[in-house]
Amino acid sequence: MRLSAEFSGPPNAVRAYDQGYIVVNEQYIRRSVILTPERILGDWPPQTFAELQPEHFQIFAELDLEVVLLGTGERQQLPSPPLVRPLLQQRIGVEAMATAAACRTFNFLLAEGRRVGAALLMI
Repeated sequence: MRLSAEFSGPPNAVRAYDQGYIVVNEQYIRRSVILTPERILGDWPPQTFAELQPEHFQIFAELDLEVVLLGTGERQQLPSPPLVRPLLQQRIGVEAMATAAACRTFNFLLAEGRRVGAALLMI
């Protein structure tokens, strides 16, 4: 689904997404990824929700974020508290939603100037 024909928003905005890929700026991403306003951290190790481990969230401690959007794939799945403990210990909010919703929310919060990150599993 293309989000916008012409998008002149903030850096690293999600421009499109569909089954098996996300487009950030002009880059097609086909594996799980972490996005921040300034960075694209490709090849985030977990490829499915079942593979998520607490250590997958430790990287966010060094990224200076307010909130992390966890895109859980095709449908929303809620992580257990121990899974996201590394975020909560750093006082980083976490919101879990389907990856498509996480892409839209990421762009919205970017446009507001928020310090947002997205940890996205592919749809």
